[in-house]
Amino acid sequence: MNYLVENVFEPQMKGTREGFGEAMVELGRRNKSVVALSGDLRESLRMVEFGKAYPERFIEVGVAEQNMAGVGAGLALCGKIPFLCSFAVFSPGRNWDQIRVSVAYTNANVKIIGGHAGISVGQDGATHQALEDIALMRALPNMIVVAPCDAEQAKKATMAMADHVGPVYMRLTRPKTAIFTSPSAHFEIGKAQILREGKEVTLVACGPLVYQALLAADGLQGVIDVEVINMHTIKPLDVETLLKSVKKTGKVVTLEDHQINGGLGSAVAEVLGERLPTKIKRMGMMDRFGESGDSTALLAKYGLDKKGIIKTIKEFK
Repeated sequence: MNYLVENVFEPQMKGTREGFGEAMVELGRRNKSVVALSGDLRESLRMVEFGKAYPERFIEVGVAEQNMAGVGAGLALCGKIPFLCSFAVFSPGRNWDQIRVSVAYTNANVKIIGGHAGISVGQDGATHQALEDIALMRALPNMIVVAPCDAEQAKKATMAMADHVGPVYMRLTRPKTAIFTSPSAHFEIGKAQILREGKEVTLVACGPLVYQALLAADGLQGVIDVEVINMHTIKPLDVETLLKSVKKTGKVVTLEDHQINGGLGSAVAEVLGERLPTKIKRMGMMDRFGESGDSTALLAKYGLDKKGIIKTIKEFK
């Protein structure tokens, strides 16, 4: 199946948070049970239009993320579908205890949106660059973890989250990044997408860095044949698609805007360690915090852009 737009290397640009905001307005129209809660970040999480259209279903909690988790759990247990919206460093970063006990433990139908994740948030600096959120959330029983690759997929993931009964965490990013998946491409929670077939290396990525993975694979054409997998759902991981690819290539590289410990790379390594021991190289933040700077420059500094990925794959023996 072709998941990509026709002119994939001449993409339009939009932040994944934009796709989420657009989907929320549509969800509000379709389902009166959908409620949005904001931690004083309605503009940053693109909740303004939802608030205007459905003011009776928009709750401004303020800078009180722990309280927001409790309110969301209560609404879910009353039959609503609450979306809790904040920066990922605050939710789940600050309110993880409340998410664990009030949401995950009770298996409440709460949707948690962590915006401005990764070093891509740039100038906000290390304190506001969530690099541990995937690890925090995939450790929780009952929790689904999703990291859409572009604005189009964020829109579809938001709709799918509303249909899924149970806790879901979705990670969003701020900067404008490539829209490279087709509007007609099917999205399913827990089902990875092979965006490019290859025979020598399996490159597994999540979030907007999937586009950098595609650029790198294209740059290596004729040198190393790279298969690119968009692992948009980190939990549950699509084990079947992963193993099928790795049996063919025999090598794996993972790529994420997150700590290499506990994130996508760890999830892939855990599966391979138990099911199919394979040479693996994890790319991400190497057990360190980020820093303030332009998002593109930061990705380059930490080797997470096209150039850095190509270098890593070439050196991977």
